[in-house]
Amino acid sequence: MRALIQRVAQASVQVGERETGAIGRGLVVLAGAAADDTDEDRAWIARKIVHMRIFDDAAGVMNRSLLDVDGGLLVVSQFTLFASTRKGNRPSWSGAAPPEVARPMIEAFVASLADAAARPVATGEFGAAMRVALVNDGPVTIWLDSRDRA
Repeated sequence: MRALIQRVAQASVQVGERETGAIGRGLVVLAGAAADDTDEDRAWIARKIVHMRIFDDAAGVMNRSLLDVDGGLLVVSQFTLFASTRKGNRPSWSGAAPPEVARPMIEAFVASLADAAARPVATGEFGAAMRVALVNDGPVTIWLDSRDRA
């Protein structure tokens, strides 16, 4: 599983004219699943996200987690996180799980995040063309890959 995390002042996602999710201060998580991801991959990334100390404390040092600041979570599924650009200029998406496999994985990931954070998680809409608006705070942007835990 892969996730790109962005610390935000606010964020929202729209499908057509309908807003499917919005948060204030918190994290936007762009999430992609591989066909061979496991429950442990999903759980590791969820725990890492909610406990990562990337919010400022009173001294301006990144020393507080999402839990510490009572931040929001917005998850947007994004198969393009598995783009391979090794050959030519057109990315290959062969590393991404097919939709029928990815959808339940992303839904389980959202549930894992909600459990780990003890709060609801706003989302986009799986498979839809979405417009994501965010105000990146910092900016702070972090890449996580469950296969690269070192």
